[in-house]
Amino acid sequence: MKLIPAIDIIDGKCVRLSKGDYATKKIYNENPVEVAREFEANGINFLHLVDLDGAKSKEIVNHKILEDIATKTSLQIDFGGGLKSDKDVKIAFDSGASQITGGSVAANNPSMFIGWLENYGADKIILGADCNNRKIATNGWLQHSQLDVIEFIKSYEQKGVRQVISTDINLDGMLLGPSLKLYDEILKSTDVNLIASGGVSSIEDLLKLKELGCEGVIIGKAIYEAKISLKELSELC
Repeated sequence: MKLIPAIDIIDGKCVRLSKGDYATKKIYNENPVEVAREFEANGINFLHLVDLDGAKSKEIVNHKILEDIATKTSLQIDFGGGLKSDKDVKIAFDSGASQITGGSVAANNPSMFIGWLENYGADKIILGADCNNRKIATNGWLQHSQLDVIEFIKSYEQKGVRQVISTDINLDGMLLGPSLKLYDEILKSTDVNLIASGGVSSIEDLLKLKELGCEGVIIGKAIYEAKISLKELSELC
């Protein structure tokens, strides 16, 4: 199972939110490159980088930070947030992203998202299936749809999606444990490679997600609040 630390960016700084609420912003480091280098120094190979400014904007915003991290580390970066056009996706890949995650576009503009799948391939494009009470949320989680998360994933699996990141928004940043029931249902209902996100608070949570069959897990606040140490992650890696 891939262990994937997260860096969320607002105003060029490394932050975390609770339940996606921008009003709960807490700054952990003003230098995201420094944080990424520390991950790499501890044997981490992957990074989930989110442009929170871009997520609620109309376009990608923090691509320069993506470029800095990509050029100054060897981390494989999955980039999301603000990817709302073909131009945005090109900028992300040109800036060093190994993969991109599309959530809002997949919900609001399916033809564009399918175009990305066709142009870049299923290995490069991850479906973002973030939900609140099982309903897909978009635009930095500020808007909510009536799309059921399981049906949403199934519909894109039929169109060629193989990789999915799913966040249970009610648990994100709360350190209360991941949404094991939801992830179990996704894995039993589909054949996608699932990356779990949200709520991870301990090594035990990671082991439970591995036992479920998740391909990867994104770890955010648990690292920044020292619930899980980089040494522990290094040993697991």
